Amino acid sequence: MKGTSVIPMEHGRQVDLLSCADEPIHIPGSIQPHGALLFFTAGGALEGWSANAATLLDIDLIPGTHFTALALPAAALELLCEFAGAGDLDATPSVAPVSIGGADFDCIVHAGFDRVVAEFEQREVGADEVALFAVKAHGSIDRLRRQKTIDALLASAVTQIREFTGFDRVMAYRFRADDSGDVVAESRRDELTPYLGQRYPAGDIPAQARRLYILNTLRSIVDVDYQAVPMLGAPGALPLDMSHAVLRSVSPIHVEYLKNMGVGASMSVSIVINGRLWGLIACHHMARRLVPYAIRMAADVLAQVIGSTIHSIEARLESQLVESAASTRSKLIEDLLLDDDPLETFGRHADGLMAAAHGQALVAAYYGKLQARGDLPPGLADAILASLPENGHEMVVRESLADWPAELHARLGKWVGMLALPYDPAGAGWIVVLRVEQIEQVAWGGRPEKTTALGPLGERLTPRGSFDAWHETVRGRAQPWEATVLANARLTQAELVRVMTSRRAQTEATRAQLLAMLGHDLRDPLHSINMAGMVLEKGHSQPTLGKRIQSSTSRMQRMISQVLDMSRIDGGIGLGVALGPVNLSELVEDLIDEARMAYPAIPFELACDAPATVNADSGRLAQVLSNLLSNARHHGEAGKPVRVCVKVEGKEVVVDVSNAGGEIAPEMVATLFNPFKRASLNNPRNRTGMGLGLYIAQQIVREHHGDIAYRHEGGEVIFSVRLPLLQTA
Repeated sequence: MKGTSVIPMEHGRQVDLLSCADEPIHIPGSIQPHGALLFFTAGGALEGWSANAATLLDIDLIPGTHFTALALPAAALELLCEFAGAGDLDATPSVAPVSIGGADFDCIVHAGFDRVVAEFEQREVGADEVALFAVKAHGSIDRLRRQKTIDALLASAVTQIREFTGFDRVMAYRFRADDSGDVVAESRRDELTPYLGQRYPAGDIPAQARRLYILNTLRSIVDVDYQAVPMLGAPGALPLDMSHAVLRSVSPIHVEYLKNMGVGASMSVSIVINGRLWGLIACHHMARRLVPYAIRMAADVLAQVIGSTIHSIEARLESQLVESAASTRSKLIEDLLLDDDPLETFGRHADGLMAAAHGQALVAAYYGKLQARGDLPPGLADAILASLPENGHEMVVRESLADWPAELHARLGKWVGMLALPYDPAGAGWIVVLRVEQIEQVAWGGRPEKTTALGPLGERLTPRGSFDAWHETVRGRAQPWEATVLANARLTQAELVRVMTSRRAQTEATRAQLLAMLGHDLRDPLHSINMAGMVLEKGHSQPTLGKRIQSSTSRMQRMISQVLDMSRIDGGIGLGVALGPVNLSELVEDLIDEARMAYPAIPFELACDAPATVNADSGRLAQVLSNLLSNARHHGEAGKPVRVCVKVEGKEVVVDVSNAGGEIAPEMVATLFNPFKRASLNNPRNRTGMGLGLYIAQQIVREHHGDIAYRHEGGEVIFSVRLPLLQTA
């Protein structure tokens, strides 16, 4: 070096676990000794080198010398020409085999951070052997791409990488959201302790190391007992950034960590997906091992194939989930637009909603009423809803016991994960999906804690010394809500809000329509009553006046009753049924007798009359059956009978009310039980109808835990009311 002034660059500063998170590992100021390094300015002037470069490369090194003036092999000079003065610096390396003083090297050149870096790494095997390894590596690519699951892919990868690299142990790590990592696949020598299934804490890989794993996806340590070779540079030269260097010296803390594991050499290959460190392929050898650069690059290519294949598998699974969730959401929204009771709709779609969110229970609430699915303890659903913000508009996510109010901890039991969607704040409308506690028996790779040791500079914190599996039971946490699930939840919430806003607007329009209708339809009967009163006041005797007054007031009473019932239903307070034992057969007979007396021209037939007792409100049940008899009378064919049949089926009783008539059009069937149906409004056969009868009848039957349905059979329109029989002890 002809005595030229050079200075050592920063390297080898004392670190322990307190400072390793801030350690500038990308500028270590030294390299591993199995090669030499030269670095140049972007224009090609020599700026610095490793302390062993002059001897190992058999050249004189003078700062400022252009690389073309150095006695380097022609292949090395050609690579330097590719990068020097190119303008746009490129960290992607180029490599060429060279021979210096009878020794074989791989010359690896890259550019970055306004410098050109040339590394000469010793190669201890011949070109033929490297070629053989490379053939094995490339043959692995097709086998990896054929794997259909991530587990199978990683299991195959570690086996194949160990086969062509010769390491004693090859492991696949998969990182979690908290940056801890699990060993999910392993291939090893039989006598080595297995690490498969163990978890390693996030602190094992500090943030700056993760950055380097993404920037430079392959890192090799040939011998953990190596003596670092310092970097030398011209006075004033900035430390060399070795983020993309292959010979970069590593943190002494990491070396100590490997020694504590009994590892003699290591190689790590990053699995990077969409710029995120998804996992690592970690290779360990119990003695020194130098894997040729070409073989390491083959492993790096395999890691890229692994990343691409994992991305495809995850994308396929995510696409299936998104497609399934979209289908569930579409059907839910479609039904909400047609159905009257949102809670009933959510109940029908509960299984699909839980599957879309990977949940195990669901609670839906609306105007103080709720629908629950799953084995929730009594009262828990109400307590969960009470813990949600009043008039909340934002999605609420809870993943662990700590996320819940303290007063609920003792009641939650296993239900610690929650995803709550407010879909109608004005009506206290929530959909809540719950996840159970995920009790984990975590096998840590040694106790994940710092230990204190006495070193040359005194007491310091050191990596753990034991990697025997240390088991810990983790409780109080559910599986975190996946990004895809959260994205689908936001879409579902937006659609639900849109639908409920539309329903609310429609309700307001209906209320306006109702008021206008009442003003019009009540005017005539009121006018008749008024005129009849005037006639009576003048003393005229009209035999039909009393009947007309009675008919008009009955119509008014019926309409007002329906409006009041509609108001109670819309207000979410229900119809207020008072349940008690009711002899359904006697009730039906009484109603038919009344109908025969009121309408003697219409034949009413009791086709079958099985004895049946139900737990019901007799007045409300009579309201349902009277409405069905009235509909059959209005819409049945003239001269044809209206039939009623009471029959028992198992633990239920069924009342069929039928009339002769054509089949109702499918588009009308979908809205039969909706209020204010166009088919009912201004119907010439039912001039005073407002389309509320069937809607109110359905609500009454539901409050009796029953069901009402339409069918057409044998030329007849049939409405069936199905109720549970009263169970006697």
